[in-house]
Amino acid sequence: MALQNDSMHNGKQCTPIDDFRNQVYSTVYSIITVFGLMGNGFALYVLLRTYRQTSAFHIYMLNLAVSDLLCVSTLPLRVLYYVNKGQWNMGDFLCRVSSYALYMNLYCSIFFMMAMSFTRFLAIVFPVQNLRLASEKKAWIVCMCIWVFICTTSSPFLLSGEHLDTKTNKTKCFEPPENGKIDKLIFLNYFSLVVGFIIPFLVILLCYVGIMRTLLRNTNNFSKQRYTRNKAIRMIVVVMFAFLVSFMPYHIQRTLHLNFSSRKDTTCQEIISMQKSVVITLCLAAANCCFDPMLYFFSGENFRHRLSTFRRVSGNIGGAHQNRHRLQSSAPVEESEPQVCSGSS
Repeated sequence: MALQNDSMHNGKQCTPIDDFRNQVYSTVYSIITVFGLMGNGFALYVLLRTYRQTSAFHIYMLNLAVSDLLCVSTLPLRVLYYVNKGQWNMGDFLCRVSSYALYMNLYCSIFFMMAMSFTRFLAIVFPVQNLRLASEKKAWIVCMCIWVFICTTSSPFLLSGEHLDTKTNKTKCFEPPENGKIDKLIFLNYFSLVVGFIIPFLVILLCYVGIMRTLLRNTNNFSKQRYTRNKAIRMIVVVMFAFLVSFMPYHIQRTLHLNFSSRKDTTCQEIISMQKSVVITLCLAAANCCFDPMLYFFSGENFRHRLSTFRRVSGNIGGAHQNRHRLQSSAPVEESEPQVCSGSS
């Protein structure tokens, strides 16, 4: 959404950051692709194999893993683009889809984290009402609403595809043309900032305040209380880490950059610094695909139990195959013994 490569800014011809941008994006996106595919792919496999142990929290984790995999599956296209020095060779359709997938995942992650936090809030603060409100059916309805809302509100990213840069004679993607309307970008930024970041972040903070107050107030059943408290604290730490490291810097920098682009009293040093900060914060935003597996493992409801169950079931299946193979290999020996005895008599 932010302007990424404006070597010409308000009449000033500044040194472009193409080399810095190409090296950082291609390297970071490659790392995110590897770890994102491994972490989310394995988590999704475990969640699907243990689906009989489903819950509302499990359903949100499942959808979050799917969202991350959809995003990281398009990152190799971005890697190729920056390896080719900013030359897009894969057509207008893939350009639109790649731009769309990154931002769709960004806000799907935020909303699914909000849903998971609210579910944990209900389970701890209102345990009786939680049995009625946090059902599997209602969780699937919430997930469908999140997908429809995010996919619809992110649709403006489908409107900007590839375009020809007349200065370099290169086909560009992920970079708005220089004659793009800044007013439209500013409006989209503030809408996504308020609806997609500030409101979910406030909801999550309120949920965590309610969770901590309840845990500190209740002192009965100390062993169970300690387990519940530790699980809630792990979730708070992971979600706040994702927001403070991945989501917050990106939204703050994007807002500052769009307002900065309309100024006319800027120096080249300020312009270059702002453009480099765009690269860094966008990489941090994309890295949320790698942070989410931490949420599954450290704070996921019984995820480690699911993992141990999955390993136990896999071990039983492997043992059954070995026993079957052992029986099959020993069967001819048992059949040959009577033949030898009959031959000797």
